[in-house]
Amino acid sequence: MRRPLLRAIIAGVALAAAAEGSAACTNTGSFERWLSEFKAEARAKGISPGAIAALDGVALDQGIIARDRRQSVFSQSFLEFSDRMAAKYRIDKGRQLISERNALFGKVEQQFGVPAPVIVAFWALETDFGHDSGHLPTLTSLATLAYDCRRPEKFRAELLDALRIIQKGDLTPGEMVGSWAGEIGQTQFVPSIYLKYAIDYEGDGKADLIHNATDVVASTANYLNGLGWRRGEPWLKEVHVPESMDWAEADLTIQRPVSEWLRRGVRIADGSNIPGELPASLLLPMGRHGPAFLTFQNFKVFLDWNQSLVYSTTVAYLATRVAGAPPITRGTAVPFGYEPTVGLQQLLKARGFYNGDVDGKLGIGTRASVKQAQQKFGLPADSYPSPELVARLQPH
Repeated sequence: MRRPLLRAIIAGVALAAAAEGSAACTNTGSFERWLSEFKAEARAKGISPGAIAALDGVALDQGIIARDRRQSVFSQSFLEFSDRMAAKYRIDKGRQLISERNALFGKVEQQFGVPAPVIVAFWALETDFGHDSGHLPTLTSLATLAYDCRRPEKFRAELLDALRIIQKGDLTPGEMVGSWAGEIGQTQFVPSIYLKYAIDYEGDGKADLIHNATDVVASTANYLNGLGWRRGEPWLKEVHVPESMDWAEADLTIQRPVSEWLRRGVRIADGSNIPGELPASLLLPMGRHGPAFLTFQNFKVFLDWNQSLVYSTTVAYLATRVAGAPPITRGTAVPFGYEPTVGLQQLLKARGFYNGDVDGKLGIGTRASVKQAQQKFGLPADSYPSPELVARLQPH
């Protein structure tokens, strides 16, 4: 990247940081008073005194607020993130677990329609198969975020549901230890999802997603089924795309039958036969010079689990690898990291192409703005930024 472009991007970072700092909310008032009022609300909503007592002694954790403000790992490129998260040992471990628990996975797939590789892929990425489910007290995390000014209503509801889990008897307050955002268990359910989808598949009288792998597998499948998983259909397939492709067609909002993609020269990398009538979208997570995939209806389930495109694509790719697919063709795309993306978002905002958060993440909204700008300037509209696009966006 030429030095003037780099300076422009760095300037964009500084502007974005200043804007974010001015927009950040500030907490006022007493946390203890807030907690007392919350307990009264919980009583009014029918939560038992015993469950509410779990909040006694809970204190504000400024470290949780700091984590909530921090930039995310999802600002990494797809290849950076997938190289780390879809590593060989996770592929091997996933296959091993499926082999060891073949009867369980078979029963779960028959009941819920979700194949084993998809379940273990989420299990792998969320907690490394239960080895790292988090170590922070869930009630402290949720109470802190429910008090905090940034997203109080969201976490207030989750804190109420956490108390309902205690009241139900699935977990004790001491067992509720997880991530900083209050997610619980080996596939990291927030309390509202835990209440709705956690299953006592072991039959021991409680749905335990922290210690019981049988409950984890079945509950994860139950949740994916609830998100709309389509039995027997693919989710992601690597493809090879001809240079003559209209790159603007690579967009998750555009769906065409597989037969139409094949007619346009797209080829399934492993040569597998996909029903021609299935609707699919072309996804280029790092533009026309990087890996290429066809995504199917089931890919929307991955996005509903986690809206980060880099996360969803990585876990879907890992599931294909566990299922036996070979490694992807990497291409020659250059990663566009956090700081360049912040600068790009600021430039896109200044030119009226983007109105989202300046967060350094090359997500669906930013990619749509990149595509719009590429089309405006007559550049290949593959939704992935380039030095040429940054040059065009600079004020003249």
